[in-house]
Amino acid sequence: MSWKFNSQVPVSLQIVGKLRSDIIIGKYAPGEQFPSVRQLAYEASVNPNTMQKALGLLETEGLLISKGTIGRFVTSDISVIEHTKAEIRRAYMSDVIQQAFEIGITKDEFIKYIRESEENV
Repeated sequence: MSWKFNSQVPVSLQIVGKLRSDIIIGKYAPGEQFPSVRQLAYEASVNPNTMQKALGLLETEGLLISKGTIGRFVTSDISVIEHTKAEIRRAYMSDVIQQAFEIGITKDEFIKYIRESEENV
C-alpha cells in the first residue's frame, strides 16, 4: 500500500479517506478483521496515535466495529457501506458540477462531455 499525504489536509483525515475508500471498493470485505493500528501506522509511516484517531472516526461512521481485544472488523451491514458509497458519490459529483459551472460549462455541455468521455473509456 502506498501512502502519500498532502500537507494541506490533516493526515488523520487523509487516512480516513483512504481507508474509507478501501472499504467501499471491497479491499476489506464486510465482516473481515481489519489490520491492527500498529500495522497500519507502520505501513503509512505515521504515529500510532494518528492512526488510532483515524480508525476511531471510521468506527463513528459505522464502517468499523471494535470487538475489544480481538480487534476491529469491517461492518457486516452492507447498507452502511452502500450508504457511505452513495454519500461519497454525491459529494464528488456535486463538487465536479460546481467547478464546471464556475468555469462556464453549461448543463448540456457537461452532459455532452460525460457522454464523450464514456465513449473513450
